[in-house]
Amino acid sequence: MDQAELTTEQVLKRDIPWETYMTTKLITGTCLQLLRRYDNRSESHRAALLDDDGPAYVRVFVSILRDILKEETVEYVLALFDEMLTANPKRARLFHDKSLANDDTYEPFLRLLWKGNWFLQEKSCKILSLIVSVRPKIQEGIVSNGEASYSKKNFTTIDDVLTGLVEWLCSQLKNPSHPTRSVPMAISCLATLLKEPLVRSSFVQAEGVKLLIPLISPASTQQSTQLLYETSLCIWLLSYYVPAIDYLATTRALPRLIEVVKGSTKEKVVRVAVLTLRNLLSKGTFGAQMVDLGLPQVVQSLKVQAWSDEDLLDALNQLEEGLKDKIRNLSSFDKYKQEVLLGHLDWSPMHKDPVFWRDNITNFEENDFQILRVLITVVDTSSDPRALAVACYDLSQFIQYHAAGRGIVTDLKAKERVMKLMNHENAEVTKNALLCIQRLFLGAKYASFLQL
Repeated sequence: MDQAELTTEQVLKRDIPWETYMTTKLITGTCLQLLRRYDNRSESHRAALLDDDGPAYVRVFVSILRDILKEETVEYVLALFDEMLTANPKRARLFHDKSLANDDTYEPFLRLLWKGNWFLQEKSCKILSLIVSVRPKIQEGIVSNGEASYSKKNFTTIDDVLTGLVEWLCSQLKNPSHPTRSVPMAISCLATLLKEPLVRSSFVQAEGVKLLIPLISPASTQQSTQLLYETSLCIWLLSYYVPAIDYLATTRALPRLIEVVKGSTKEKVVRVAVLTLRNLLSKGTFGAQMVDLGLPQVVQSLKVQAWSDEDLLDALNQLEEGLKDKIRNLSSFDKYKQEVLLGHLDWSPMHKDPVFWRDNITNFEENDFQILRVLITVVDTSSDPRALAVACYDLSQFIQYHAAGRGIVTDLKAKERVMKLMNHENAEVTKNALLCIQRLFLGAKYASFLQL
């Protein structure tokens, strides 16, 4: 059978020759006795043994992973661990029992991540992530299993484990070992491990953030919904770490998160995305970008929906208030830019304010005259007479106040588009289209004279 499709249940049907291993001194007589009590017994019988002497069984199984290389046996022991921890995840604490303080319980799992087949890798990652996540913290100088320096030079420290896990998880996101299970497995583990400061640091240094961004996309199946949720959870955890925030600012994470909150129906997905946006709101330029991307309107739409999660409702309220504050603090040009980019053109005071145009005329050069290009697109495509009139007027203002205004607007091929509106059925549109064309052909001063 293909090792990538093996299941724990299938592996546990094997008959492992424990007596032969004792004969060849790969396990001790004590190990054999414990194995005979445990192996091929009922779940209730095994549970009782683990309750009575769990750390001893952890030691036996870890020693087998360390000393026996036969793949079928290694798979079998990993399957025993998987069965044990799946039945009761709290048993992961057995690995941190004081009686195991001098045992290197991490090393076999970390080694197996890079060796062998997918079954070995998947189980090792799952087990290692779980036992690391429940390790006790250091208190009053007392060190828990695998936490700090031992006299043994080769002892695997928690830093070794976390760094090694991050390296392996990033490798799975780049070049999956399994076509369908590697990425969900890696994201699921990261969603747990990114609570660790060292993991966040290692993940950012390994350029792992950019590997998450493509996974923030609309979900169509239950599996893809879970993947989207756990990916968003990873981004949320990273939103508490400044270097990660700086990295996120260089990606398309923000527009993708906004698309998620607009298009998702799963409450848990929307919640974690909204919580992430709330965290990012006050960081760098994220707030202004959120306004530009229309998040205030999205939040208003979300608030009228029937959510049952109080955390989500609170986060939406906080996000709404934060966005209102951000809009209040935006410069006059930021507000103008927001109005244009959202396509909500109206006769707000700034359009006809000479001071606004004199003070901000060079801002129109940003992003290769992005605002002008949007205004021309409005002229070309909008069916709203008010928007058409304002767009034509603003183009005429740019021609008037920018030293090279006529040439720039001509080069952007606005003339043909505006001329089509000179016979528009709406008088306001016709008037402002005519003004724009006059300034294009005659120059700003003469057109203003004609307007009088």
